[in-house]
Amino acid sequence: MTTSDVLLTADADGVRTLTLNRPQAYNSLTVELKEALLAALREAADDEAVRAVVLSGSGKAFCAGQDLKEHVGLLQAGDPAPLHTVKEHYNPIVKAIVSMEKPVIAAINGTAAGAGAAFAYASDLRIAAESSSFLMAFANVGLGPDSGASWTLQRLVGYGRAAELMLLARTVDATEALRLGLVGEVVPDEELAARAQQVAAKLAAGPTVAYAKIKGVLNLAAQSTFEEALDAEDAAQTALGATADHTEAVEAFVGKRKPNFQGK
Repeated sequence: MTTSDVLLTADADGVRTLTLNRPQAYNSLTVELKEALLAALREAADDEAVRAVVLSGSGKAFCAGQDLKEHVGLLQAGDPAPLHTVKEHYNPIVKAIVSMEKPVIAAINGTAAGAGAAFAYASDLRIAAESSSFLMAFANVGLGPDSGASWTLQRLVGYGRAAELMLLARTVDATEALRLGLVGEVVPDEELAARAQQVAAKLAAGPTVAYAKIKGVLNLAAQSTFEEALDAEDAAQTALGATADHTEAVEAFVGKRKPNFQGK
């Protein structure tokens, strides 16, 4: 399992929790943290023992986005690395989240800004602490959106709201985030970790092979015609109908017992 001082990893009940661990810097994203997160996401995707993933942050923030101190230092030194970080880090990270064939839950504690907010938007479920907030801060530093935010945000809240949040760089608190549809649930700060683990454990015990297909058809439908979506649903149902999980679910229903899903 990947280990790093800037990214904590823990396993329990089929759930792998990845915790960004630069609390003194609000978990802002250095090259080291971005590379560690990308490696950990890919490892979780490949590990059959991992059936759900929780992404969170240590301390008072989920993730404040790019570490601007490192960023400006590299720019001033003439280092071209900052100009390539979208292609080398941010795009692969959100692709790893979206394409992962198992549920990803963002447990949002405190500030989620820039790429940090985009990581949450790319996740399948978002549970937020009451003290959390969201900020599309790109315009404040003279940049456009990255990390898939141009795609994910407007699919959560619509084009008009997405444009407003990006152009005005307005902070959204947890209450408004719930109202807008940015998050699915808001809980007291002290209950966030336990609630995220509860939801993730429930998913980990479920038909994960079906969850993978659900993610796939949703992502395809977001950018396809109605007919293409119908074809994708048909293909998914045909494949899932032949799985052991489906047979187990039907037999459990008829036998009036709880199904024992194996993700196969």
